[in-house]
Amino acid sequence: MTSSSPAVSPAAPDRTALMAAVGCYVMWGFMPLLFMGMAGAAFTAAEILSHRALWSVLFAAGLVLLAGQSAQVRTVLAQPRNLAWLALSTALIATNWGLYVWATTHHATLEASLGYYINPLLNMIVGLWLFRERIDRWGWVAIGLAAVGVAIQALALGRPPWISLALAFSFGAYGVIRKRVAVEAQPGLLIECLMLLPFGLAYVLWLQMAGQGHGFASPSGFAWGLFSGLATVLPLALFAWSARRLPLSTIGFVQFLAPTLQFAIGVATGEAFTLLRGLSFGFIWLGAAVFALAAWYRVRAAQVAMRAAEPI
Repeated sequence: MTSSSPAVSPAAPDRTALMAAVGCYVMWGFMPLLFMGMAGAAFTAAEILSHRALWSVLFAAGLVLLAGQSAQVRTVLAQPRNLAWLALSTALIATNWGLYVWATTHHATLEASLGYYINPLLNMIVGLWLFRERIDRWGWVAIGLAAVGVAIQALALGRPPWISLALAFSFGAYGVIRKRVAVEAQPGLLIECLMLLPFGLAYVLWLQMAGQGHGFASPSGFAWGLFSGLATVLPLALFAWSARRLPLSTIGFVQFLAPTLQFAIGVATGEAFTLLRGLSFGFIWLGAAVFALAAWYRVRAAQVAMRAAEPI
C-alpha cells in the first residue's frame, strides 16, 4: 500500500466477515423448523432436498446479478480445474443437505446437532494440518473433551453416531474446498446450484407427473418450496464469503451457535434425551466453553498488546 492510500483499519474486514458468519450460523440453527414444517405439509425428505436444489438456483442467480459478478461465472465455467473442485464441493454439500434433511424430519435433530458440535473442532485440526493455523494447549483440551463426548454418545446410541460424523466431515471438507478454490462466494455458489439443478428438477417433475408432488399442489406448498431455496442460499452465501476471509479456527468458534439452537429445537420437539446422552453433550459443551474462553483471552491479550504498542 502506498502512502497516498486511504487508511483502513485492518480489523474492519474481519469484523464484517465475523458478522456474516454469525448470521449464517443463526439461520442454520433454526433450519430444522423449516424442514419440520415442510414434513408436516407432507413433503418427504427427498422432495425437500429436490426443491432446495430447484429454487436455490433462482436466489443464487439473483445474488450474482446484484453483485455484478456474471462475468466471473462465465470465467469459472471456462476453467476445468475450478469446475472440478466445485463439482466435488457440490457433491459434499448435497450429501450434507440430504443427511440433515433426513435427520431433522426423522426425529434425529439431536444427533444432527452433535455433528455440528464436532465440526468446529474438526476445523481446528484441519486448519493446523492444511493452513498451518496454530492450536494452543487449550484448543487441544477442547478437542479432547469433545472426543470423549462423541465416545459417550456412541454408548448412548448403541452404535457410532454415523449421522453426526457424516455431517461433520462432509461440511468440514466443503469448507476446506471453498477456502482453497479460486472462486468468489456468489459465483461459486451459483455454479454449485446449477450442478444440482438437473437432479432436483428431474425428481420434482417425476413427482408431479406421478401425482405425488406437494410443491406445486397448493399456494402453501409452493411457498414452502420457494422459501427452502431462499433459506438454502442466503446462509451458504454468507458462509462462503466469510470462510474465505476468516481463519478456520474462528469459523469453528462461531459455528457453536448453530448446533446449540438445533439442540434446543430437538429437545423442545420431544426427542429422547437420556442421562448418558446428557453426559455426552456435557463434555462437548465443556469443550466448547474451553475453546470460547481461550479465544476470548487471546483477543483480550491482543488488544492489550496493541494499546501498549501505541505511541504516547
